[in-house]
Amino acid sequence: MDRYERLSTLLDLLGRRGKVDVDDLAAELAVSAATIRRDLDHLAEQQLLTRTRGGAVVSNVAYDLPLRYKAARHASEKERIGRGAAALVSRGGVVGLNGGTTTTEIARALAIRPDLATPADEPAVTIVTNALNIAGELAVRPHVKIVVTGGVARPQSFELTGPLATRILGEITMDTVFLGVDAIDPVHGAYAHHEGEASINRLMADRARQIVVAADSSKLGRHAFAQICPTSSIDMLITDDAASEDLVKTFEVEGVMVQTV
Repeated sequence: MDRYERLSTLLDLLGRRGKVDVDDLAAELAVSAATIRRDLDHLAEQQLLTRTRGGAVVSNVAYDLPLRYKAARHASEKERIGRGAAALVSRGGVVGLNGGTTTTEIARALAIRPDLATPADEPAVTIVTNALNIAGELAVRPHVKIVVTGGVARPQSFELTGPLATRILGEITMDTVFLGVDAIDPVHGAYAHHEGEASINRLMADRARQIVVAADSSKLGRHAFAQICPTSSIDMLITDDAASEDLVKTFEVEGVMVQTV
């Protein structure tokens, strides 16, 4: 487990338990107590927790993990999913990307696709996104046209949400939207932890001809707080090859094409 994976695990444990102990964490994560103390001190400096003698307690932050810590989870799977999703995009297409670590990998894969980067009079692809980090990474790519929704930024995910984010989306259509999700269930559909993100993601899905969910296998068969869209609206699921065969078959029975990478 590298440092960022350990930091995200620490925040997860703290969010579930409310308080943590250095010695217990050291035993649980198989590292030294000194390493845990340094990690907790680092997170306290960023005001993500409050240090106590011998451990830490929750701070006044929402434990929807900041994107920089989520990125360490299932990183290789997300890179493969990103490449697989990017391969589906045709030159001249209009693509929607919501926020998240997996959709960020899709954006990166699109940015370096050799056939899209060849010089042309018009942009090779148009990206519509409500994610500030994705817009920032792609804005320097001359072959990509970036359209950013309005809205209020959420610091955990860099997503723009709220009424201002809906105005632009109501006036455009997209060929494909790639949705990063917090959970997806074969019967009930795709979910996000935050209702504001779910709302803007739902609108993006409504404005697209094709809806593709990009999710690593850890998110399959799970629920979260707010539904983005029902299973019947999802055309394709791209996930990693650790997805169970039974779950994949269940999605396919529900009419979702599944691509594992």
